[in-house]
Amino acid sequence: MFAQINSMGLLGVDGFLVNVEADLSSGMPTTVIVGLPTNGVKESRDRVRAALKNCGFAYPTGRMTFNLAPADIRKEGTVYDLPLLMSILQASEQTSFDLNDAAFLGELSLTGDVRPIRGALPMVIAARDAGLRRVFLPKENAAEGAVVDGIDVFPVEHVPQLMAHLAGTHPISPAVYQPDKHDLFAWDDADFADVMGQATAKRALEIAAAGGHAILIIGPPGSGKSMMAKRLPSILPDMTAEESLETTKIHSIAGTLPGGVGLLRQRPFRSPHHGVSSTALTGGGSVPRPGEVSLAHHGVLFLDELPEFSRAAMESLRQPLEDHRVTISRVQASLTYPCSFMLVAAMNPCPCGFFGHPTRACTCSPGAVQQYLSRISGPLLDRIDIHVEVPPVEFEKLNATEKAESSASIRERVNRARLIQHQRFEGTGIVSNAHITAGLLKTYCTLTDGASAILRRAFDAMGLSARAYDRILKVARTIADLDGADQIDVPHVSEALQYRSLDRKYWQA
Repeated sequence: MFAQINSMGLLGVDGFLVNVEADLSSGMPTTVIVGLPTNGVKESRDRVRAALKNCGFAYPTGRMTFNLAPADIRKEGTVYDLPLLMSILQASEQTSFDLNDAAFLGELSLTGDVRPIRGALPMVIAARDAGLRRVFLPKENAAEGAVVDGIDVFPVEHVPQLMAHLAGTHPISPAVYQPDKHDLFAWDDADFADVMGQATAKRALEIAAAGGHAILIIGPPGSGKSMMAKRLPSILPDMTAEESLETTKIHSIAGTLPGGVGLLRQRPFRSPHHGVSSTALTGGGSVPRPGEVSLAHHGVLFLDELPEFSRAAMESLRQPLEDHRVTISRVQASLTYPCSFMLVAAMNPCPCGFFGHPTRACTCSPGAVQQYLSRISGPLLDRIDIHVEVPPVEFEKLNATEKAESSASIRERVNRARLIQHQRFEGTGIVSNAHITAGLLKTYCTLTDGASAILRRAFDAMGLSARAYDRILKVARTIADLDGADQIDVPHVSEALQYRSLDRKYWQA
């Protein structure tokens, strides 16, 4: 006796159709699962056996062979519990439902409860694209599955409920996506109005948010580096529908999507500890998973105390910052995860933190300062668009009763600048000024004669690299967008140049 049930698998950030084939024949009682299953998939047979028994069904005797097709792609996870159970019931003729247009996803408990899985959203998208009309998945994953148009998503709590629905006695209502506040990350009402002083740093963060630029903040302890970085999400531009879907898919695959959330509508903010490994940062592992750079896709990756990160972890950021994607190669397949993120890094100028402080003496030797700064390589520093120094906050500014500019006000300017970029880059695949390719740089970053002359003098005087030159142009383009200017003029280039001077002050001192 033979049966086939549709299910889904994950390959990178995309789902693919998996046919769960079951063959029952006479012989010694044996259960074999083929089709490149991982150990987690092989364990499904014991969960399925107990779930069948505890839900009042019989586990067939004899030889049972299950094939997960296509057999040349590795299958992992607990998503195949429910389709395996359904294939047994169909092959053993305990049920006889027409399931050709349906897919089944879900982990089973020993009592038949259907538990949540990772990656429901990309798998439902793949099911719809494969022409299926129905998907049965855990109730906890229904919100993200319901985001997908053109397919009915049925939330299942336990096996008896599923059987009653298929038999037509107690139908399950399809899930309907209803955006609400749970789709947003909580930022604890962090607002730039709480940040007193630091006008230059706040201006630099506004430019970074408007153009999607990487930024390095250098300053002594207590100057507000982390405080400002954690308020950056409050001024980031609104997410487009495409960005929201891409971000949700990655968090769904990683299992970091909050329960009950359908579609993430606020940009993620990731802040890994400095002890993070390069694998955890960029992704990988024996069973590849998205890393922190991918979880920060279309959002912010904040690295506090940058020199404390391992050299391997810092150097692993070089390729993602350039290509905006990470490729993980394994024997079975090469997986590519998107990672278009804003890097925000913060650091002290020396181990004690007071090198160059106007009132406190630095206790570090020159060698110690140089060794501390040398932990950040020149190639990585060159890939960071904006370098800004934050001095200690003066008492008068801390004691001021007047509130600083609010995040809402800054965000209005950022959204206007991003709208200009969206219209400029429509149809090119470029999402912000930071992503302008070398071939399009001269097209979109046109300079006035005065701006070109200043940039030429700065290039020779500062000894800029070709990469630094490109990044200055992109930052200047963003400053011009904030001003609403079509061409990059002298003030725009002058301001962009001041954000490339700190590497000369500290690293070439």
